[in-house]
Formats: sequence, structure tokens, C-alpha cells
Amino acid sequence: MNRVIVVPRKQLRRLLTAWSLEPVLLAVTATALTVGGISWLADARDLAELCWGLGTVVAVAPAVGWVLAALRRGQAGVDLIAVLALGGTLAVGEYLAGSLIALMLATGRTLEAAAQRRASHDLRALLEHSPRTARRRTGTDVRLVPPADVAVGDLLVVGPGEVVPVDGRVADGTAVLDESVLTGEPLTVERPLGQTVRSGVVNAGSAFEMRATATEQDSTYAEIVRLARQAGAESAPVVRLADRYAAWFLPLSVAAAGLAWLVSGSAVRAVAVLVVATPCPLLLAAPVAIVSGLSRASRVGVVIRDGGALESLGRARTLLLDKTGTLTSGRPHAFDVTAAPGWTPADVLRQAASLDQYSPHVLARAIVDAARERGLVLSVPKDVSEEPGRGATGTVEGRPMTIGRFDARTERPAWARAVDNRALLDGAAVAWLTVGDRPAGAVLLHDPLRHDAPRTLRRLRAAGIDRLVMLTGDRPEPAREIAAVLGLDEVRAELAPADKVAAVRAERERAITVMVGDGVNDAPALAAADVGVALGAHGSTASSEAADVVLTTDRVDRLADAVGIAVRARRIAVQSALGGMLMSLAAMVAAAFGLLPPAAGALLQEGIDVAVILNALRALRVDHVTRPALQPATEALLHRFAAEHDDLQDVLEAVRAAADRLSDNSGPDALAAVGEAHRLLTERLLPHEDAEEHQLYPALAPALGGPEATATMSRAHAEIHRLARRIATHLTLADTDEGLAPEQLDDLRASLYGLHTVLRLHFTQEEENYFSLAP
Repeated sequence: MNRVIVVPRKQLRRLLTAWSLEPVLLAVTATALTVGGISWLADARDLAELCWGLGTVVAVAPAVGWVLAALRRGQAGVDLIAVLALGGTLAVGEYLAGSLIALMLATGRTLEAAAQRRASHDLRALLEHSPRTARRRTGTDVRLVPPADVAVGDLLVVGPGEVVPVDGRVADGTAVLDESVLTGEPLTVERPLGQTVRSGVVNAGSAFEMRATATEQDSTYAEIVRLARQAGAESAPVVRLADRYAAWFLPLSVAAAGLAWLVSGSAVRAVAVLVVATPCPLLLAAPVAIVSGLSRASRVGVVIRDGGALESLGRARTLLLDKTGTLTSGRPHAFDVTAAPGWTPADVLRQAASLDQYSPHVLARAIVDAARERGLVLSVPKDVSEEPGRGATGTVEGRPMTIGRFDARTERPAWARAVDNRALLDGAAVAWLTVGDRPAGAVLLHDPLRHDAPRTLRRLRAAGIDRLVMLTGDRPEPAREIAAVLGLDEVRAELAPADKVAAVRAERERAITVMVGDGVNDAPALAAADVGVALGAHGSTASSEAADVVLTTDRVDRLADAVGIAVRARRIAVQSALGGMLMSLAAMVAAAFGLLPPAAGALLQEGIDVAVILNALRALRVDHVTRPALQPATEALLHRFAAEHDDLQDVLEAVRAAADRLSDNSGPDALAAVGEAHRLLTERLLPHEDAEEHQLYPALAPALGGPEATATMSRAHAEIHRLARRIATHLTLADTDEGLAPEQLDDLRASLYGLHTVLRLHFTQEEENYFSLAP
């Protein structure tokens, strides 16, 4: 029994459009030229002419279609010369020349299609995060309703972990919210009674009530979706590199062909001029260089979605960067631990991490990671409970403890007030460890600058980016501090997604602009930029889908790689195109004087094509100028010493803690703290510095251009040893005098604080300049 399969019309259309015309045309023209060549060698001249003629005819219709499509867009590209040449060869019977031109046209179009497969800027991730339901409370009755049914004034209940459905104000209690989807900031925020809550944020605490102040369509998250759609729709298509050069080459070629016909009276000469004028260097060399650049970028973890994006990236002069997750790691990091008298920083961190092991909070994970990086052995907590927004409580090693917020009603000792002051100055969050009812210590956390960010921005400047601007939803103070370290030209803080889009549009009026981000809140700005770059390794799907370039590894220095590759690929494309056209112009002159018949001109054009394509393929080569080549043994040393830096953080904390103790008193406890710090310096830190000096620096010298490249770091090693010896001398004097003399205090305290500062700076410089080189 025969069966009839009915394919739905939409599915049939998808199946038909899945076939690309360019590869089919390439296969047909290549086959026609090859079969014709074989037939000519076999002395079947008529069959050869037939094959070459068919190959020419097959290319005419698609070429005419491409020209008409370009004319409808107000463009007259290089394909018009190819159409004239194809028609001319058919008119005068030069079928071999026509077949060669058809193959060139099909090859160039296929390469360009491969270079310009642009992924759609869809917004699936934005829509997936959109709230699906809302809990509307009427009296004692709470019902689930679609967000579209929520009216202004409705009382809503938002449960733990739920997405806030509409904009509103907190109506009961305090809301603890994860606003990272809007601001990009990883730390939770508290919104007390009466404060505004925006749709799209996540409830990171206990359930709270809110009063709706906007409908779903008028709320913040719906506005983000609309912005992304509008920004993506308004981005103008990039004009082909070939078409820009064709603007002057096209009329010149047509005028030369017409003049040759007019003067000689021979149509064959005009066709010969058009054949050699067919801008194959434009049709082939530019796409080859662009495709080579795309291929080269993919090898270093950069996905560039089309040739137009690569070309624009190579011409960009302004770079806008999000802060959180782009310039910073995007994850909290415990950078210092302060201990109460009678405690050590290591004990505080170990106890805090032991209690936080079972907590899903982002700060708890950072504390546990810090303890494990330092090799601390954690205990198993008991009776653990967690109050959202307040912290965790439990028993560790038989003692009741709490890690989290400090009770505002409890009077703070002097050392705790100093921690508050330092957290304010550093823009840090504080997790307090309380044992019983007394504070035992504090862990300071912040979102650290990426180690590879400074080197990346220096390389971007060298690649031609002359304006670097930070766009962030964070507070101005931490944003300006990071900008000062990186040498940015401008900082714009506390920006909503709409503000970022406005900033991108303003910059686009001045120069070709690149926007770099990683969060859902960055998606509209990425779509509005000439080139949007997303950090896809840990960034949101929405930002990746709204971007033209995606960095697939969690390294921002890949951005500098991408810009360098784009600049080089575009330069090579221009070199190849201009060089090829100059040779074509010389051939046009020869053809106009009758020195080149059409077939010989087509073969000469093939030789020119081979030359410019070989030059274009240079874009595949690795450029070692921007990234030093490291030996595997050197990379292993970099990883080793980077791990040791993590392990030595407690030594730095002990040095600072000893200086702080001296500020409180100069008794035996303070002297013991100084002695412990000196022991850690002698047994752990100074051997590390010596190993770097004699193992790491000599290994790095060849890649960095010689020993002078590490000379400043060697000077820092000498200063660290000098301060350590100074501290040892003070301890010796104290042992002789059975205690610290008053005249020793100022110098010893200055030596400890100075050593701590030098070590922090030295560690940071090594991590940014050396450790960031290791993949």
C-alpha cells in the first residue's frame, strides 16, 4: 500500500531554506570547469565549450539576483562587474573565461556566507527568567495568578527563592534580595519596609509581602526585554569590505571597458577588460582573510559570529566594559581575616568555614573556599540552622557559634569598629564570627579585580582602542577605585539597563563602539553596540545570545586576543584586496591594448587570485607579539607559585594582625603576635620569595625579553627581606630587654604595616603581570 507523506508548509520552508545556494553553485561551477578541462585535454573541444558555457549560464541567474538585492538596499557591489563579465563572455563566445569567472564568484560567495552566518539575537534566556506566577493575597486568602493579572495596589507574597513578579514596595518585614540579574552585583541587598523592589530580582531571604506599584508590562524586567529587542532591531548591517572598495573600482572598470571598445571597435577587448577587472581579490581575498581570522579566534576560545562583527571589531576605537564579572571575578573572595584578642586569623577562618559548609549562600561558599585554599582542616558542625539574611547558627567543636551579620544592638569593641571602618573604605562585605555571645573575628569579602584585566587593557590600548569606559550598576566608590587601578578614561556608576543602552548609543555617535558584559542586565547594551562581546563561560545565556562575540573561557584577556586577531585579519584583508586590485588594473591596461584575450586574462586573474589568497591565509598564523610564548616547565612554575600565593594569605594576615596588636598595647600578647608573624615569615614566606627569585624569574626572562623585565620584582624581594630583618632585630632587642622598649614601637609598627603593604602590592603585581600569562 502506497503512503503519502504530507509535509507542513512551514516545515517545508525550513527544509528548503536549510539548503544554501552558494555551496551548490560552487559545486556546479567547479564540476563544469573540471569536466570541460578534461574534455579539452581529450580533444573533445565541443563538449568542453558546452560544459564551460553551462557553468557560465548557471552562475548568471544567482549573480543577477544578488545584484538586484544589493540595488534594492541602495548598494552597487562587486557582483555587478561579475555579471557584466559573465554576460560579455557569453556574448562573444569566450566560455572558458566565463566558467572561470563563475567559479571565482561562487567561491567568494561561499566563503563570505561561511564568514557571515549570524546567530539570531533571540531573548530566550530573558524570557525563561521572566516570572510565571504571582502570589496575590486577599485577606487571608493567597492565590497563584499570572503576573499579567496583577494590578497596581495588589498585595503580593514573595516566597524564598521566587522571582519578584512586578515592581512594588516592601509592605511587611525586610526583603533580602539577589539583584544580580539587574545590577550584575553578586552580593545580596536588604530592602526594609517601604523601599522599592524591582521585578526580576530573586528573594534570597524569607518570605515577604509587597504592594504592587506597576503592572507586569510597566515593570522593570519587561522593560529590559523590550530594550533588548529594540536595540537588536536597530543595529545597522555592516557594509561588506569588498563593497566599500567597489564603490570606486566599479565605475573605473566599466569606463575602461567602454573606452577600449570605443577606441578599438572590438567587443572582445571590452570583454577582456571586464574579465581581468572582475574583482576576484575582493571576492576571494577579503573573505579568506576574514574566515581565517574567525578560525584563528576560535582556537583561542573566542567565537565571532560573522565576518561583519570581525571587521567592526578590527575598526573599533571605543570599548565599554561592565564591572562585575568582566573586570572583576564576579564572585566574592575572602581577602582578609581579622581576629579578636586571644584568636588567630587562621582559627577564625577555620571555625567560620566549618559552620558555613552546609550553607548555599554565595558568601558562605567564598569563606569555605578560602579555608580550603589555605589547607585548613574543617570540623563537622552540629545543629546547624540558617536564618535568611542573618546567617548560620550551630555548634562547632562543642561551642555555639554564629557566622553572618553582627547584632546591631550589641556594643562593638574597638577592634570590631576598626573592621567596620576598613570595610567601608574597601567597599567590602563582612561576615562576623560570634562564639557564645562574644565576637571572635570577622572575614572581609569583596569582588576582586581579575588578574588578567590590567594586562588586557594595556594590550587593547596598543591594538588601537583609544577610549575605555566602565558602565556599572554598582556604587561609585568601588567603581572609581577599580577604574583608577586600570587607568580607565571614564566611569559611569549606578546605571540601570536603560541607562547602559543610552550610554552605548551616545558612544556610537562618536566612534565604532564595543560593549563587553556578562549578565542579563547587559543584554540590551550588547545588542545596541556595534559589536557586543559576552563572557560566556560564567555569564548569562541572554548576554551570550545578544552578543556578536562570545568568550568561551573565563579569561578576559581573550578579549585582547580577539581585538588583536580582528585588527590583523582586517589589515591583511585590505592588503590583499588592494594589492590584487593594483595587479588587476595593470592587467586591464594590457587587455585594453589587445595584449590579453579574455581566456588568457581569466588565467592571469587566477594567478593573481592565488597570490592574494596565499597572502590572506597569513591571518591564520599565530601572532606572538602580544602574548609571550611560554615553555611548559615555565607554565608549571607559574601555576605552582600562584597556588603558593593562596596558601600564604594567612602569613599576610598575621603580619597585619601583629601590627594591629601593637596599636592596642605593647605587652606580652602583642610581642607574641610579632614573634608568630616573624616565624611564619622565616619558615614560609621568605623561602617562597627566594624560590621565585632563583627559579621562576630566570624561567620567565627569555619570554619577557631578558632579566631586566623582572628587575623591579627582584627589588621588591630585597625590600621584603630588609623589612623582615628589621623585625627580627626588634625581636632580638626585646628579648634582651625583656620586652619592647617605648622607642621601638613606632619603628616596629611601621615595619610591620610597611611589610604588609609591600607584600600585598608585590603579590598583586606578580599575579597581574606573570601569573596571568599561564593558560
